[in-house]
Order: sequence, then C-alpha cells, then structure tokens
Amino acid sequence: LARENEKSGNFSATPAPTESFTFIINEEEKCKDKTPFLVLLISTAAAEVQHRNAIRESWGNEAALPGAAVVRLFLLGVDTAAAHGAVVLRESEQYHDIIQQDFLDTYNNLTLKTLMGMRWVASYCSGTRFAMKTDSDVFVNTVHLIEKLLRPLPPPTQNYFTGYVMTGHSPIRNKASKWYISEEEFPGNRYHPFCSGTGYIFSGDLAAKIVDAALMIKYIHLEDVYVGFCLHAKGVEIVPPPHSLFNIHKVPFSPCEYNKIITSHHIQPHEHILYWETLQEKKHTC
Repeated sequence: LARENEKSGNFSATPAPTESFTFIINEEEKCKDKTPFLVLLISTAAAEVQHRNAIRESWGNEAALPGAAVVRLFLLGVDTAAAHGAVVLRESEQYHDIIQQDFLDTYNNLTLKTLMGMRWVASYCSGTRFAMKTDSDVFVNTVHLIEKLLRPLPPPTQNYFTGYVMTGHSPIRNKASKWYISEEEFPGNRYHPFCSGTGYIFSGDLAAKIVDAALMIKYIHLEDVYVGFCLHAKGVEIVPPPHSLFNIHKVPFSPCEYNKIITSHHIQPHEHILYWETLQEKKHTC
C-alpha cells in the first residue's frame, strides 16, 4: 500500500534520493503505435472527477487537436478513501488515461506525482517531441500551444524547457504560507530558476534527464522548485517564453484574450468546457 516518501533531515553530500514507487495503474501501450507530438501530464486528485471529464471533452480531447498526435494522461497517487479507488479504476477502464503509483496522494507528495509523469514519459513514450505538466484547475489553450509555440521550433528539439519563469526566489519560512518550507527540508536561501507548476513544457528528452537527476537530488515537496533543481543539475537553461503566454492567475475570459494565451489558472469544470467551446466558435474574433 501507499508509502510516504521518506525525507531525511540531513542535507549531506549524498542526499537522500527520492524514493521510487510502483505503478498501480499504468498505460504502457499508449505510444506503441504512435510517436506523439505532445504528451499532456495533468496532475489531479481522485475526487476531481468533474475536472477530468471537463478536460476530456475540452482542451484535453485528443481528437479535437487535428494534425498533432496528442496523448492525455491524468496523474494520481493513492487516496485513503476506498470509494475513490473504485471510481478511479472504473474511470481508468473507460478512458485509459490515468496513471497511478503507490504513494499517498497528498500536497507534500506532489513532487512524486510529477516524477511519476516524467518516469512514464522516459519509460513508455521517450520518442514524444514535447510534454507538458499542468494541473486540473488550469485551462490550457492546446491549439495555441501547438500551433504558435511548439510547431515553429526546429527539430530535433532538445533541452527545451519553458513556462511561467520564476527567478531569484527564496524559500518562504512563514508557516502560514502555502509555499512554506522548513530549514530542515531545505536549508539553502535561494532557489534555482524554475517554472510555475501550473503549466510547463519540456522536450521529450528531458524526462529521462530529470528522472536521472532526481536520483541525486534531495527531495523537496515543492514540485516546480524541485524540477528547477533537476534542470540546474543537468545544465539545462529555461527558455523564457513570449510575453503573457503562461499565467499563474485567472485571466478574465474573452475569446480575444484566450486566443493568445496558453494557460489560465483557477478554472472550474464548467469553465473548461465553456471557454473551449466559445474559443472554437469565435476562433477569429479580434
């Protein structure tokens, strides 16, 4: 059953590696007969059924993205509520778009969830040109992402990583903060540059590099910060995106605005569908 990731307090020369977990639900065949252009890795919790269904019929609908092979995967840990387990299994049997490992699905284990997605890409879909990690409360304009940001990049794309860049950030020691981190967990006073976990894009080759770096880098629960440390360890520099493509707040909806962005945060299930359908109808209003 689920095991909490063990975190050693001592920040020694041989840091406690991030433990490896086992797949309970896997989709090993997803890339057997296609090399995707883009894999969507969407972090979610078992109870967020409506979010997942809304994404399946909106921006995450693989069939609605013509001209690009896209694979959609929802990332899950183990929920303590037994009822949720049954729901997830049923969903998995119906849609085949869920992967799950045997760590507890908690806020402190979000890094494990991201690393599971990275491991999946490295193991079962290493040929994908790009992958994106995002969350179920983020609207992603997948059409704009593919057509405007990714397609123009010359192949082969390697060591490419972009998103909402955070530079010069320091650990927050205020316990009331969502982003609090103890001195014990991270004694340093500065983070390496990273991209907000609401949505970042990386070339397929980076999944294996990040997984490899994680074998050496002491676990911290802030997943986006942790990925930044992995990139730094591998000498990968984050590419700043064109202005305003990635948003960590909620962008007020208008077709004109949403046609020009990639991410918007704090989205409710019905909004995923409403915004997507409106965008499809009003593609050229500006």
